[in-house]
Formats: sequence, structure tokens, C-alpha cells
Amino acid sequence: MRRSWILTKLFSCLCLSLILLCGYDRTNATAAPSPSSAPPREGAGPRPISAERPSIVAFGNSLTAGLGVRPDQSYPAHLQRMLDAAGYGYRVVNAGVSGETTAGGTRRVSWVLKNKPTIVILELGGNDGLRGLSLQETKANLERIIQQLQQASVTVVLAGMKLPPNYGQDYTAGFETLYQALAKQYRLTLIPFFLDGVAVSSSLNQADGIHPTGEGYRIIVEKILPMLEPLLKRNR
Repeated sequence: MRRSWILTKLFSCLCLSLILLCGYDRTNATAAPSPSSAPPREGAGPRPISAERPSIVAFGNSLTAGLGVRPDQSYPAHLQRMLDAAGYGYRVVNAGVSGETTAGGTRRVSWVLKNKPTIVILELGGNDGLRGLSLQETKANLERIIQQLQQASVTVVLAGMKLPPNYGQDYTAGFETLYQALAKQYRLTLIPFFLDGVAVSSSLNQADGIHPTGEGYRIIVEKILPMLEPLLKRNR
């Protein structure tokens, strides 16, 4: 009986390690529905988002896709509602893919550009860090993405990430500073830490301890919106 219990605990730990190292299964790696197709809030009528609005593309991994929450509780969906409430006439496109690395992101830039974005919020690199991939490779991939977007006259907002301390001080410090270096080099608006105020809260994260709840995503958007506002134009 005790042996069975020990094996069960070991299996659970192994599963959690695989989640941390590999992001999430690529069989689930599909872009989440855009907020325009998400169900409206209770008591609200349908609010179609015109495709003619200038678009903001949320380009990232499962943290952008909203893994584990309803589509209308992902951060792009919260962002759409907050922009609408503040009088900004933008359409937010959710281009998050669960398990995405920066290398995968370089292959999706052309798809992102098909949405003719005015702004791209670039949230990638977390899965690279959790896998312990080369910092030089991660930085080079992000550079390629940024360069292609800027060549298409897209304003890039870079979402910084941090890693748990158990990955080693040199690696975690280097990982954090690569976002700062890229923001400085390419004159980008930098979100210093995308999960600021949410990452260490058990009530704002799902059971995996990695992905925020719907309320966690709402708080994330409240924190990043002031950084976006200088780049936005209100409806006239």
C-alpha cells in the first residue's frame, strides 16, 4: 500500500517537471479564439468587433493563449474590454500558442503580419527559459521577430519574463536582462515582468502554479494598460 502511494507521488512530481520543462503539449498548440468570438459577459448583448479597426496582436505562448481559462477570461479578452471601456477603437487578436518557444515564434511572424497590426505585444521566451535553452539563441530569435515587425512599421511592446531561482543565478539574471537589453537596443516599450503581482499568488494562479486565473489575467491587464496608453489613439 505504501509502495503504491510513493509511486503515485513520484508520478505526480514527474508530470509537474514535464510541464515546467516543456510548456504544454503541442497537440494543444492552437491559437485561442479572438475576443470578438468569445461569449459576452452575463447580461451584456453581443458586441462584434469590427475587422476594420486597427489591430493589436497579442503574440505569445500559453500565457497569451489563456490556457486553462475560458476564452473570455484570457488577457487579450480582458484587454479588449478595457480598451473598449476607455474609448480606444482597437481590435485585439489573440495569437497565443501553448508551448511556443521563440524559435516557433520566428516561424509565425508572417501570420501575425497578415492581421496588419498597429501594435504587437510580444510575450515569448518563458518556455525557452524553463527548458534551459541558450540565452544567446533566445535573444537572437527575439531579435529576428522584433526586426521583422519593425520593418513592417509595427510598434512592438516587449513583455519581460523572469525564472524561478533554482535555475541558477547567472542564468536567471541573464534571462531577465536580455529583455532589458532588447528594449533598449530597439527602443521598445518594455513590460518589465509580465506576471508582476500575479506570479507568486496562489489565489491568482491555477493549480499548476504557472498559469493565471481569469482574475489574474485581469490584474495583468490593469498593470500593462498604462504602458500601452501612450501608444494608443482614442475614438473621435
